[in-house]
Amino acid sequence: MGWSEGTAEFLRGLFHLTQNKLAGQPFLIDADGLNNLSGIRDWRDRINGPVVLTPHPGEMSTLTGVPVAHIQADRVDVAREWADRWSATLVLKGAYTVIASPGEPVRIAPFANPGLATGGTGDVLSGVIVSLLAQGVPPPDAASVGVWLHAAAAEIVTGRIGQAGLAASDLLDALPLAIANLHRATLS
Repeated sequence: MGWSEGTAEFLRGLFHLTQNKLAGQPFLIDADGLNNLSGIRDWRDRINGPVVLTPHPGEMSTLTGVPVAHIQADRVDVAREWADRWSATLVLKGAYTVIASPGEPVRIAPFANPGLATGGTGDVLSGVIVSLLAQGVPPPDAASVGVWLHAAAAEIVTGRIGQAGLAASDLLDALPLAIANLHRATLS
């Protein structure tokens, strides 16, 4: 979508919908949506419903004005602080992704797969989280399960092909197996 006034205006239009027709519905913002938030004053006050944000450290820096080095030095506290400030579920992507949500314990994914730094993999993560939100899973749980499934799918793929060459589309093929593995683990 790009980082522009046109994209920011599109976001403001979506925010307007959350005040009316979509009031109370969960709202996920990723990628250029996050970068454009940095230029929208009081953006959180314009959204009527739960919010999930999925920044990588660079996007988090743009949103907060906090240097990437500081974010990386204390990922858990930074995620907790900003999740509380924004009353949002925050998925701070990276090795050992951090999921923070007001009033919830911080959750840390047990995965550090460099293949997930590939372009498009964050879009797959957002899609998994949104699908869980659409099924009525509360935002902190949707984010946590989505992060786990996404990373577990990456582990399946890299187990097959190695660390090099993972494409976002490979995750789509591995997600059903990751879901089946999670289902089996919860039954045992």
